[in-house]
Amino acid sequence: MSLAFDGIRHAYGAREVLRGVDLAVAPGEIVALLGPSGCGKTTLLRLVSGLEALQHGRLAIGGSVMAEAGREVPPEERNVGFVFQDYALFPHLDVAGNVAFGLRRVPKPERAARVADALARVGLTAYAAAFPHMLSGGQQQRVALARALAPRPQVLLLDEAFASLDARLREQVRDDTLHVLQQAGIASLLVTHDAEEAMFMGDRIALMRDGVIVQAGTPETLYLHPADRFVATFLGEVNRLPARVAGGQAPTPFGALAAPGRAEGEAVEVFVRPEGLRLAGPEAGGPVAEIEASRLLGATTLVHMTLREVEGGVLHLHARIPAGRELRRGERVSITLDAERAFVFPVEAP
Repeated sequence: MSLAFDGIRHAYGAREVLRGVDLAVAPGEIVALLGPSGCGKTTLLRLVSGLEALQHGRLAIGGSVMAEAGREVPPEERNVGFVFQDYALFPHLDVAGNVAFGLRRVPKPERAARVADALARVGLTAYAAAFPHMLSGGQQQRVALARALAPRPQVLLLDEAFASLDARLREQVRDDTLHVLQQAGIASLLVTHDAEEAMFMGDRIALMRDGVIVQAGTPETLYLHPADRFVATFLGEVNRLPARVAGGQAPTPFGALAAPGRAEGEAVEVFVRPEGLRLAGPEAGGPVAEIEASRLLGATTLVHMTLREVEGGVLHLHARIPAGRELRRGERVSITLDAERAFVFPVEAP
């Protein structure tokens, strides 16, 4: 593996921010380190780059140990590239000068060739003589990426690298960056708190909470097979349906779901992704809900509905359906359930 964490623990004073992290990133693989603020993501990046001294565990790059208790390889000898959230470009240097900054030990003729190659990779060859203040936010981000790639690192780290861009520009820059990373073939570790960004960028996602990785796998695995309710809700919206296990199943208004490992009579919650609710005309059979609102969101339409249960309770539900179907407030629809988009979890303790 190009990057391997083994039993990483780290504390700031009495506060333990990493509590036993094991993770590996293969050559050419992009792993998205996802989680809420304060879960330890950026601390892991700082440990890889050598900006923070390792306290417990072992860190290896390219099969060579970079850090373990009592031993630290200096940052400049780790062959790690880093793209910061604020890009950290030098305002007094032009684009070529910024990209060349990490190549001071490289012979001058080769240095010029590497700068040219890095700028070509990010599509900024024509801006070599421009200064940072003359560039857009997206162009500045690409300069930072070129600077990180120029030394040809074994590992590339990106810390919330798209957070400062507006939504539309962020989509374009993420897409450009993904192609650059795939072509470069460098092991990349991307820190983000945005689940959609993690699913878009990552070959795999490692979801963190309170200093530990709670689940790691492909975006499809985490989205469709979440290990617990935290994973399910962090990766996307869910409808929550209360239920009580009967005969190994969790009954819902739309049919029963298998509840393996749950005790008879145990209170559970069924989580259903909005796209797991399928809508048809009221004559199609199944529970009938009333439309409260329908909003076109580009490729999909978000539908708000109210379902009145037999016992007199009311469920407010969200469904995502393909764009194009027009539903009006007060209209009635029947609902069926896609079991692959539904999960059964125990009720959280108060």
